[in-house]
Amino acid sequence: SMSEEDFDVAQLAAYLHLNPDKVQRLADRGKLPGRRLGGDWQFSRQEIHHWLENRIGLSDDADLIEVESILERSDTEPMPVISQMLKPEAVAVPFDARTRNSVVTRLCDLAATTGLLWDPPKMAEAVRAREQMHPTAVDNGVALLHPRRPLPSILGEAFIALGVTPQGIPFGADRGGLTDIFFLICSLDDTGHLRTLARLSRMVGDADFVSQLRAATSSDEALRLLTAREADLTD
Repeated sequence: SMSEEDFDVAQLAAYLHLNPDKVQRLADRGKLPGRRLGGDWQFSRQEIHHWLENRIGLSDDADLIEVESILERSDTEPMPVISQMLKPEAVAVPFDARTRNSVVTRLCDLAATTGLLWDPPKMAEAVRAREQMHPTAVDNGVALLHPRRPLPSILGEAFIALGVTPQGIPFGADRGGLTDIFFLICSLDDTGHLRTLARLSRMVGDADFVSQLRAATSSDEALRLLTAREADLTD
């Protein structure tokens, strides 16, 4: 039987703002995660969120704008404001970590200084599990760390932590490049996570901005750069 968390073709079409025939064709071609139930397609909300997350990871700016518009129309909540989610006490420039393992541990400890993350070891364990599934580092030297599913039970609110290391670290980027800019996304629910991930992906998709962030000499400067970059997206 279909759970309340599942979509049928018509419901998923409405959620994604696509024509139902297109959803049917995508499912028939194996392009959407779903299963047949009595001859009809059924889609898990969680699997659709993971599908959208993967699309975000592979997308260019035009695709990310489309994903953002889908997520914006699918809920009544406004899009997240990244510069407000970044807590000054959870921004470290420079960030003292030299190994993949220490990045995760210290970024979660940094996030906990906000008082909004109550169990940093649990978050670190969930982030490492997500990294083992597929690294979140991209080829421009940025990683967008997060657990596979949001952990609302250990969070006071949704927020982001940031660390910029003085030197690059091997972090699993596809082409073997080094990573030196690490965001930790702490979300309360799947839709909020996807929206944050899409917006942050758009921000770090600009090579000039990433170079400026990499060259920042203080946490205050990094926050100013992020605020200005976000304003460019919303103008």
